[in-house]
Amino acid sequence: MKVLVNNQLIERVEAKIDIEDRGYQFGDGVYEVVRAYNGQFFTYEEHIDRLYASANKIDLVIPFEKAELRELLEGLLKANNIGTGNVYLQVTRGIQSPRNHVVPELPLEGVLTASASEVPRDTTLFEQGRKAILEEDVRWLRCDIKSLNLLGNTMAKNKAHQAGAFEAILHRGEEVTEGSATNAYIIKDGTLMTHAADNLILSGITRQVILQVARDIGVPVAETGFTLTDLATADEVFISSTTIEVTPIIEIDGKQVRDGKRGPITKKIHDAFTAEVLKQCGELAFS
Repeated sequence: MKVLVNNQLIERVEAKIDIEDRGYQFGDGVYEVVRAYNGQFFTYEEHIDRLYASANKIDLVIPFEKAELRELLEGLLKANNIGTGNVYLQVTRGIQSPRNHVVPELPLEGVLTASASEVPRDTTLFEQGRKAILEEDVRWLRCDIKSLNLLGNTMAKNKAHQAGAFEAILHRGEEVTEGSATNAYIIKDGTLMTHAADNLILSGITRQVILQVARDIGVPVAETGFTLTDLATADEVFISSTTIEVTPIIEIDGKQVRDGKRGPITKKIHDAFTAEVLKQCGELAFS
């Protein structure tokens, strides 16, 4: 398996990161996951624009221009012969020795690492849906930054796993925000509802595509958020991310959502999303 360390493609066993890298010690960095279908990146520009936007929000200098970064990541994809899969990349602020919370005035040299893996589409996710639990959102208040600080997310995701569920839907009091690793939506009286793209959620790239295709097929969209009460009385519930596309939620905290099956509007939205993937990447492979 080939991985990327800065601008070098090397074998994974040869990859090394300094123990005083700020990403390792402080979670001081940003990351992205870009999906590929048929060896072609999907919504690549949107992901990379968000990577640079996240970096800018924490005054982190990415050591590559966007065109150079694309060339490196396409090389990584091809070197690993990825058809349908994911590229994970992160950029840390770099190495600071001795360790210090204070960032030096002169920018450190950022460290880029990336890996690629084959991850087929799992159609059972889209067709059968998954279970979820509710969990209080205890994360920091800058969830719009796709940073390496994911302890709150992993704690919630693991709690869901321990409960036999796929995802934890997070809420701050009555206000539903998003999933531990997904964006969350409901269908209520024919309208698609989701949290506004503010500091309390990460504005997912898949989320952005979903909202656009929903509007294109005539589904009203309300980015005004929804409550736990709205969630409990929703006609349909689904989540989304780069890797799971549009996945229905059929049960929450042991209570079935309607008839426990994917809803008709959720299916229409996923069909429209799939059409967008086909447009950008060609025919899809299925697991």
